[in-house]
Amino acid sequence: MNQALQIGPLSLPYSLLLTLLAITLGGFVARRLARSAGTEVEPTLTHMLLVGLVAARLAFVWQWREQYLELPLSILDVRDGGWEPAAGLVVALLFGLQRAFRQTDLRKPVLAAVLTTGMVLLLGGVVTFLMASSAAPLPPLTLRSLDGRPVALASFAGKPTVVNLWATWCPPCQREMPVMQQAQASNPDVNIVFVNQGEEPRTIAAFLDRHSLVLRHVLVDPQHQTGAALGHRALPTTLFFDAEGRLADTRIGELSQATLTQRLTRLRAASPPKQQPTTQ
Repeated sequence: MNQALQIGPLSLPYSLLLTLLAITLGGFVARRLARSAGTEVEPTLTHMLLVGLVAARLAFVWQWREQYLELPLSILDVRDGGWEPAAGLVVALLFGLQRAFRQTDLRKPVLAAVLTTGMVLLLGGVVTFLMASSAAPLPPLTLRSLDGRPVALASFAGKPTVVNLWATWCPPCQREMPVMQQAQASNPDVNIVFVNQGEEPRTIAAFLDRHSLVLRHVLVDPQHQTGAALGHRALPTTLFFDAEGRLADTRIGELSQATLTQRLTRLRAASPPKQQPTTQ
């Protein structure tokens, strides 16, 4: 099962939908209780959300500060998906509790919001974990390289493999290409495969030449077979497969150096090196 809800060309990650659902339900319960008590909880909920978002971003930036310091302005570009949810939740919780214990009529609404949000996230996390056990494998497709050679996606199994679905007309794809090129050069233990969706080889080659990009494993998929097989139409989408060819992670949207480094680190952890047999 894929990890996003497809609505026409729009792709919404289930993790994002789960978070929005948890926050919405938590806020609904808190408002109902606050209304019954004749108090106003909206400012506290808004501040909890903002403080949590800032904390989640800052915690992620600190963890991957080496990558962000190379381009300090990229810290402000939250489109890269760089968040540390646990840090955000803890800080939002502490902020809410501090407000609640200073203003007693907020205690029940705030605690109800925290418990409701936490329960929805917990249950959603369990469902997500169970879904991960049936993760999609590398699709059994044979595509072609820019020079026309047939290349089976299954041939990349045996090493951790990153499959980037992209197109030359896609602005976020264009922005992340230098990051992907650097990652491919710096991580020889990982296959990074660029599967272009819907374009001709000459268009792709002209784009790479125009932007001085030197990439290996650039494959042509004019019929969008890979995106269809994996259940993704949004571009860019980057899928991370472990050494056994099982889907371990998905990023819908642009990657920065920091968020790509984070996901490659997790991918390596999901693909431990095979133990060599010992001889007596």
